[in-house]
Amino acid sequence: MEIGSCIRLQSGGCPTSYLTRASGFYEQSVSTVNRTSGVSSNVMFPRKSCICKATLKEANNNIEAVKVKPSEFTAEMELSSLTAISPLDGRYRTKVKDLSRYLSEYGLIYYRTLVEIKWLLKLSQIPEVSEVPSFSKEAETKLQGLIDGFSEADAIQVKNIEKITNHDVKAVEYFLKTKCQEDPEIAKVLEFFHFGCTSEDINNLAHGLMLKEAVNSVILPVMDDLVTAIYTMAKANAHVPMLSRTHGQPASPTTLGKEMVIFAERLSRERRDISQVEILGKFAGAVGNYNAHAAAYADVNWPQVAEQFVNSLGLSFNSYVTQIEPHDYMAKLFHSFIRFNNILLDFDKDIWGYISVGYFKQVTKAGEIGSSTMPHKVNPIDFENSEGNLGIANALLDHLSMKLPISRWQRDLTDSTVLRNIGVGLGYSLLAYKSALVGIGKLQVNEAALNKDLDNSWEVLAEPIQTVMRRYAVEEPYEKLKELTRGKAVNKESITEFINGLEIPVEAKKELLKLTPHNYVGVAAQLVEEACLRANARA
Repeated sequence: MEIGSCIRLQSGGCPTSYLTRASGFYEQSVSTVNRTSGVSSNVMFPRKSCICKATLKEANNNIEAVKVKPSEFTAEMELSSLTAISPLDGRYRTKVKDLSRYLSEYGLIYYRTLVEIKWLLKLSQIPEVSEVPSFSKEAETKLQGLIDGFSEADAIQVKNIEKITNHDVKAVEYFLKTKCQEDPEIAKVLEFFHFGCTSEDINNLAHGLMLKEAVNSVILPVMDDLVTAIYTMAKANAHVPMLSRTHGQPASPTTLGKEMVIFAERLSRERRDISQVEILGKFAGAVGNYNAHAAAYADVNWPQVAEQFVNSLGLSFNSYVTQIEPHDYMAKLFHSFIRFNNILLDFDKDIWGYISVGYFKQVTKAGEIGSSTMPHKVNPIDFENSEGNLGIANALLDHLSMKLPISRWQRDLTDSTVLRNIGVGLGYSLLAYKSALVGIGKLQVNEAALNKDLDNSWEVLAEPIQTVMRRYAVEEPYEKLKELTRGKAVNKESITEFINGLEIPVEAKKELLKLTPHNYVGVAAQLVEEACLRANARA
């Protein structure tokens, strides 16, 4: 049967009374009402959008026509956690919603509004721009109030204007003119909203502010919680011995705390790098030369004014640009996130492995299911979720880092749509951090399993024994220990016998005989304590 020639609709299918085999669009339209704007419209539904089930008459392949009740379809599904395409706005909404005020469409419109208003206020402070005199306190309060009181209703109003202008930044300008046209003082200078600006002058500053506020207000605090949690694990287990594994094989013992402090230190270093990335902004007009500015007011030092303005927003100034700020700082920032994420991914994998071999148990919660068929299981799902989401985050952040610094000639528009996904890359990162934190909170050290592995790994003492033998010039120490240990069962008795047979000073023998897999951990505990002290000092 030809695809699309079927008729019977399942729930959620097309809203027609009777369906025919006509190609293209069904002639019947459905009247819908947008619940946000209140605007009604007729919607034509293409055949291929139907969810169909094919039926065949055995005798003659006739097509069965089935009447569909209105209750069986919804012309436009309301956005909710169930209907969202992205799981960030659906299943995981509660975990990443703090980013919404900064990295959503609402956040972009808000920061555009802020930049437009702040620029008008800046113009009023330039003596040469006499057409925009200093504002009264009342007018300044009015303008600042538009920023402080900016609401979702305001953002919706901007979006409705955009439906007419088909230009998102221009819609903000028109919104502000509408809001200020009845103020006698501001109304005189309405045309100085967006004066000398290209859209990217507004956008790049808005994106910079979005990133700065989202990272500082939401992401860095969660990073800090994560790093602190791992430092806490390290300190609590500084003296807990653990068998190392290099190449997956038993190796010189360490302590659980020392292995944790490595991750805490690595993550802490990358977190500092992220906080030190300089967020840049430009405000130099259509191609970065202040062409329009100079044409209108040739006696104003516009580069200086632009630098003052960008700095007043808490951003660093980029003097040499095209129409766009070239986004190099974004690449640096996102690559820093990728490094942080890779370290956390390494941590997730290690913890997963330690849970697998029994070094950690997981605290169970009443009512939770580990496996749908195996009741005994408590799966390390939090670390697996973290690992999976870090992969998605890094893929997006890598694309942003590689794509954004590249723009044809003085600018192309490929960065515009890509920049709208900043919140996605950072959202999956935040989700991963929170998942790892939940997982850490469930961990319990299983010292019995740690001790069992150590008790069964006396061969790891081959390293210190042959090293001491070198000190006292015993011939072929490595080879002798290789003969003793490789491919053979090694235990306390065989190690003791070997040490007693060595021709080395008695005191050296006594020290070697004190060694066990449990206490041969070097200065691991000291390293942990020193790292934790430095971390406390930084805090």
